Amino acid sequence: MTRRVVITGMGTVSPLGLNVKDTWDSCINGRSGVGRITLFDTNGWLVQIGAELKGFDPANYMDAKEARRRDRFEQMAVAAAKEALADSGLTITEANAGRIGVFVASAVGGMQAQQDAVDLMRASGPRRVSPFTIPMMMPNGASGVIAIDTRIKGPAMCVTSACAAGADSIGVAAMMIRAGRIDATLAGGAEASIVAVGIAAFDRLGALSRHNDDWSMTPQPFDKNRDGLVPGEGAAVVMLEELEHAKARGANIFAELIGYGATGDAFHITAPEEQGSGAAAAMRQALDDARLNIGDVDYINAHGTATNLNDMTETRAIKLAFGEKAYEIPVSSTKSMTGHMIAATGALEVIFCALAIRDGVVPPTIHYQTPDPECDLDYVPNTAREKKVNVAMTNAFGFGGHNAVLVVKRFSS
Repeated sequence: MTRRVVITGMGTVSPLGLNVKDTWDSCINGRSGVGRITLFDTNGWLVQIGAELKGFDPANYMDAKEARRRDRFEQMAVAAAKEALADSGLTITEANAGRIGVFVASAVGGMQAQQDAVDLMRASGPRRVSPFTIPMMMPNGASGVIAIDTRIKGPAMCVTSACAAGADSIGVAAMMIRAGRIDATLAGGAEASIVAVGIAAFDRLGALSRHNDDWSMTPQPFDKNRDGLVPGEGAAVVMLEELEHAKARGANIFAELIGYGATGDAFHITAPEEQGSGAAAAMRQALDDARLNIGDVDYINAHGTATNLNDMTETRAIKLAFGEKAYEIPVSSTKSMTGHMIAATGALEVIFCALAIRDGVVPPTIHYQTPDPECDLDYVPNTAREKKVNVAMTNAFGFGGHNAVLVVKRFSS
C-alpha cells in the first residue's frame, strides 16, 4: 500500500510578510513586495529594484552569536522552518529524531558571504578571511543549521536545481516518506540573492526588470509589456508527514501532496525549450503520479517569471499538457507580488496552493494590463477570485533546463 503524504505545517519569511498569515493576506489582496533595493547601494545601477524582506531580525529566531555565523539565506531558512515546525505541532524527541528529515534547498547558497570574503581577501589578504565563510557559503548550510537548531537527525540535504530547487526538494522529500525511509520532514527552499554580484550577473543575462522609476507596476507576468523578473529573497518550508503518522498524533492536515514530476529540457543552460515540451512532460508526469486526469485540476500556480521567453514557453507547455482544457483553468503568477525568490519560490507556491484549497480563493496576477496574443490563458488578472479548489498544480522551472511540478489536493480520508 502506498504511503500517503500530507502537509501538516507551513512557514515563511517573504517580501509579503514574516509569517504565513501575513504573506497569504498580502497575496490574496494583491499587494506587491517590490521596492527599491536597500541591501546595497544601487546608485548608478541599471537595476535598482527588488523584493526584499522587511523588518527581518534573525535575533527573533536564533542566538545572536549564531546569527553572525550564518549567511542571510540560512537565517531565513531557520525562521521559516521554526514556524513550520511549530505550526505542525510535531515534537522532536530522541525517539523520533532519526525518522524525521530536513530537505531545504538553495540555488546559490551564501552569495553575500562569498562576496564579503573575496572583498576582504583583496583588501587585507587571505589570512583575514573568516573560518565561517565556507559554512556560510555552502547551499546545504540551510538544511544543516535547521537540523542543528531542531535536533532533527534524519536525512538532511539540499537539492540544487536553480529555480526548481524548492519544488524538487519537496518532491524528493515526499518520495522518501512514500518509500518508508522517514515519517516526516521539513522541506522547502531559502534564498538571499539580492547581492551586488548576483544582481549584476542576472542583469547581464537580460533577465531583470529595469522599471526603476515605476516599480509599482512590475513585474508583469504574461503581460505583453513585461520586461523581466524582479529578484526576491526569503524562505518557505512545509512539514510533510506520512498520513497515518499525522493522524496518530491528531495533526491538522492542510492538504495532501499527491503528485511530483521532474524532467530536463536538455536544450540550453538558461533558456527553456521553446515549445515547452519538457515542462509539459513534467506536468503530465505529475498528473500520472497523482493518478489524475487533466480535467481534475482546478488551479495552476505558474512559474510566471515575467521574462518574455519564460511566460510564452510556459503558456505553450500548459496547452501541450492540458489541450483545450487549458483555457478553462485559472493560471496565476504570484511572483507578480513576491518577486522571484529563486529556490524559495517553488516552496512558497506550494503553500499558496494549499491555502487556495483551504480558503477557496485563487491568488491574482497583479500588474496585468495588456494581453499578449502568445499568452492567451486565464491569468486571474489583478484581483483574487473566489473558487472552490480541490486540486492545485504548481510549476517551477530552472536554469539548466530543470522542470519540477507538484500537485496538491484537498485532503479526504
